[in-house]
Amino acid sequence: MSAPAETKDRLASAVSADGEALVGLSHRIHQHPELGFEEEQASTWCAEMLSEAGFTVDRGVADLPTAFSATAGSGPFTVAICAEYDALPGIGHACGHNIIASAAVGAGRALAAVADDLGLSVRVLGTPAEEGGGGKVVMMERGAFDGVHAAMMVHPAPGELDRMPCLAVEHYDVVYRGKEAHASAYPHHGINAADALTLAQVAIGLLRQHGEDHDQVHGIVTLGGMAPNIIPALTKAKYYVRARTLERLEEWSPKVRACFEAGAIATGASLEILPQGPTYSEFHTDEEMAALYVRNAEALGRSFPPPGGVTMSGSTDMANVSLAIPSIHPMVSLDCLPAVNHQPEFTAAAASPAADRAVTDGAIAMAWTVVDLATDESQRERLTAEAYSAGRSATA
Repeated sequence: MSAPAETKDRLASAVSADGEALVGLSHRIHQHPELGFEEEQASTWCAEMLSEAGFTVDRGVADLPTAFSATAGSGPFTVAICAEYDALPGIGHACGHNIIASAAVGAGRALAAVADDLGLSVRVLGTPAEEGGGGKVVMMERGAFDGVHAAMMVHPAPGELDRMPCLAVEHYDVVYRGKEAHASAYPHHGINAADALTLAQVAIGLLRQHGEDHDQVHGIVTLGGMAPNIIPALTKAKYYVRARTLERLEEWSPKVRACFEAGAIATGASLEILPQGPTYSEFHTDEEMAALYVRNAEALGRSFPPPGGVTMSGSTDMANVSLAIPSIHPMVSLDCLPAVNHQPEFTAAAASPAADRAVTDGAIAMAWTVVDLATDESQRERLTAEAYSAGRSATA
């Protein structure tokens, strides 16, 4: 086995040689945004680049057509690198998943050439529908993460962070059904489903004063009625409810649901609350892996702020993976403030020169971190001992 420094140099050279292709992949995904579970082109492009590098690629794993599992190496120590590639409705890759996918492919392609020397199996997982669909949760439940000892990915952000401050979240659609009537001549014959939703929104606004730190609820109306002179018989909304942990979410969510129930009671409309995808958990960052990643990213010239003072928060299905498998989810800077995630300005930043550098730096930093894990016997032993089982056998 080569010394880690020599191996890292080799990996950096491999990613640099791949740079044009990786940036090209990032831009291609960026230019062709696809929503969750519809990422046919992005998943194909990623899978093809991995196949070209000698990976064995299984498409449509976990019965998800746009998911894949690509494996290189046959060592007993297995690391998963997760690729996301779904876009947001209306504003495309405003969360930079094109960068995530390309960095994952880059790290995987570089590691494939040294995997057996390191006693390593590299598994690049194409994970659809992070934006609410919970692709990783489904893939984990259906065995795609079986045998993995450590998992990682990088995610673009306005600034560098060693982790994503992460909340638990549930996603659901709200549907009220009432009865149509002429809004002027016969309003008393109608049941106003829009009023039910309005009352619920007012109640949620009042509820917020009783929330604990990081208790959140936010949503949009997707159907408010058909015409001003028709009492609305059908209204629909999409809502996210977040809290610091799954335990707190179990306390907070029923209070939010009671607000929706209040709208139905007050108007006589019927109510359906329809879950949309799995609940996401809080994130358990593996501190030792995170420290290794930071050291490697800093060696590439990236700079992390001091701990504390970070006010951003979000949610990800990678958090559910972290509860079962030692995981990291560092944020790689696009240096794009005041543009922030989920803005059109961030969509533009996700195809900028800074984003192109994030692709290659993210790939190298992850690959180097994998080398550290594979060559440090204490890390291998620790991660093997903590391997995901959940009733399944891990390659220990």
